[in-house]
Amino acid sequence: MSATVPLNIRIKPAVRNVIDRAAELTGKTRTDFMIEASEQRAVDVLLDRSVITVDPETYAAFVERLDAPPEANERLRRTMTTVPPWSKG
Repeated sequence: MSATVPLNIRIKPAVRNVIDRAAELTGKTRTDFMIEASEQRAVDVLLDRSVITVDPETYAAFVERLDAPPEANERLRRTMTTVPPWSKG
């Protein structure tokens, strides 16, 4: 088991109650729920700010693929011709 360190926070009772309800619904303790949620949010923030660098040729090939029209296929045709549920009525 790896070592742990304490982390103390102060929150409003209403926020704690929401966390407790969510933790209970997921079968987790408050601590486990908060650690999991905080870690996932931290990873998301770090990934959102990740920079991927490539050489100019690779970037040009990437942009070319983005700009190319999609190849026709049955699934795309069905998607483009299906009436969305919010337009039915």
